[in-house]
Amino acid sequence: MKSRLLLAAAASALSVAALPAAEAVTGARPAPEGNGLFVHPVPQPDARQEGRLPGFATELSERSLPKANEAWTVISHDEAWKALARADAENRQRTRWRYAISLLGQSLGSEASGVLEVMEADDPDLALVDAFRLAKGAAYAQMRRPEKALDALVGPGLADNSEACAWRLLVLAEAGFGEQALGQLNCALPALNARSSDDRKRFVLAIADAALDTGRADLAVTTLRQVRSGDPAGDLLRGRAFYALGKPGEARIQLRRVAKSGTEEQRLDAELSGIEDSVARKDITPKAAIEQLNRLRYGWRGGPIERRALELGYRLASDTGDTRGALAAGSTLFNYFELGAEGPQLAAALQKQLAGVLDATNTMPLDQALGLYWDFRDLAPLGAEGDLLVNRFADRLQNAGLYAKAAELLQHQLYVRAQDLAKGPLSAKVGRLHILAGRPDLALKAIRDTANVVYTPDMLAERHRVEAVALTQLGKTSEALAVLQDVPNGAGLRAEILWKARAWSALAAEAGPALPAAGKLSDVGQATILRHAVALAMTHREPDIAALRARYAGAFASLPTAAAFDALTSDPASVDPERLSKAMAAIPSASPAGDIADLLDIPKHG
Repeated sequence: MKSRLLLAAAASALSVAALPAAEAVTGARPAPEGNGLFVHPVPQPDARQEGRLPGFATELSERSLPKANEAWTVISHDEAWKALARADAENRQRTRWRYAISLLGQSLGSEASGVLEVMEADDPDLALVDAFRLAKGAAYAQMRRPEKALDALVGPGLADNSEACAWRLLVLAEAGFGEQALGQLNCALPALNARSSDDRKRFVLAIADAALDTGRADLAVTTLRQVRSGDPAGDLLRGRAFYALGKPGEARIQLRRVAKSGTEEQRLDAELSGIEDSVARKDITPKAAIEQLNRLRYGWRGGPIERRALELGYRLASDTGDTRGALAAGSTLFNYFELGAEGPQLAAALQKQLAGVLDATNTMPLDQALGLYWDFRDLAPLGAEGDLLVNRFADRLQNAGLYAKAAELLQHQLYVRAQDLAKGPLSAKVGRLHILAGRPDLALKAIRDTANVVYTPDMLAERHRVEAVALTQLGKTSEALAVLQDVPNGAGLRAEILWKARAWSALAAEAGPALPAAGKLSDVGQATILRHAVALAMTHREPDIAALRARYAGAFASLPTAAAFDALTSDPASVDPERLSKAMAAIPSASPAGDIADLLDIPKHG
């Protein structure tokens, strides 16, 4: 709703002239100046149907718009109901109109709105008549429904009507558009001054509130002369105005009266005004002020009071480096209050603070930073910027050995933020982290939960490798080998799985075709050959062992693993168990599967 109100307020914006304090509802009746607003015509209803009682719209449109105190003539309920009971079809709409006007004169906006709705249903053309729109706008304003009120009160025929200006002023002021509300003041003065002091009170309070919101405390004080001393609503605004004018003594006198006779909301407002002034004068520490604001908010939720408390709390927390306090106050403001143009600015500031929490230069303990992120993750930047921020923080968690927390963080990204192909590498990373945390079951779930996307071949291969490790950790070796069957360069990981499982026959068959060429051997090449020798020995394949010795004896001659190769490829009858054990221990730890092989050694938890 706020966005539409913003548009309506902008449409009704008026160049605010300098308003002398004495001009504010003091009884003077300056002639209304041309508003120059509402240049757009009244919207024309589509496919308007003929009503049951047509004709009154034409009659009403030919009447002059009511002026000031002539607008809402009150008749008794008995008289109104008798007239309605006697009215025939020709006079029914006219009688209803008099009744609706009377209800508005008694501030019974809800009842008046019901009568006006029935009238419009019987004669849809009434929606085009300025007098009818004015009545609808007044009814909605009395009901505190600002959006509908402004919709009804906007139109060229109502631009310079004093009564319409008065209702627009009221609606805009109470909706928080102080500048635009004061722009209606000169036009509204005749209608306001024609009212009794009681009928004028709500308008006067709205003007004073708008004046305070726009930094015109002197105008507020002058305007509030129309409200008797001792009235809690008037005293409350007077107190705030005196604070703004640097008169704390007079302000406290006003607010003490509010504390004795005001409603709960008014008493809390008075208390908040005192806190605001104490902060402005630095008579209270930020910590003490925040404690008082939090205590006040525990007793009152919503509305201008909580918003002001949150705004002050956010500013104090930000100024004192209380990141959690700033994020808590700021996020509540952003999520639960209509901030208008201030919203994007606050969102940017909150995102910057949250990014600072996750930044590598931040000295906050990682668990505290992670807790802040979880509490306020909805504030994280969207798109690639937010993803990069989280990924870097997950890397910090991983480097600190906090694998489960890193996995949880990225899994949220995987399930909530990542789309389509982005799930490919992210799911593999989440799976690796779950395995590092000893939870291959969660790794398998992350892979399989995201299997409904058509990934690139490279993404599929990496996902299958992680899936195979998870299956192996869960004791499902056959399934793991099946997953790797069509994975390019999957032979290394298959051999690693078979080596860990001591499946010697299968390992001998798997490693044979993958043996490196004779010549200079890398650590991986040496490990592959020596493991193959073990598999051959365990399966008693002496001819193949002899062939292996003949093929690689020269390559191993100058290597540190020469003794191991010699022991593993000698005649089994000539090798004692101790020598064989030393040979096994001398096999390089480098794996043909690469770094993913290390995951197979992680103990499973849970």
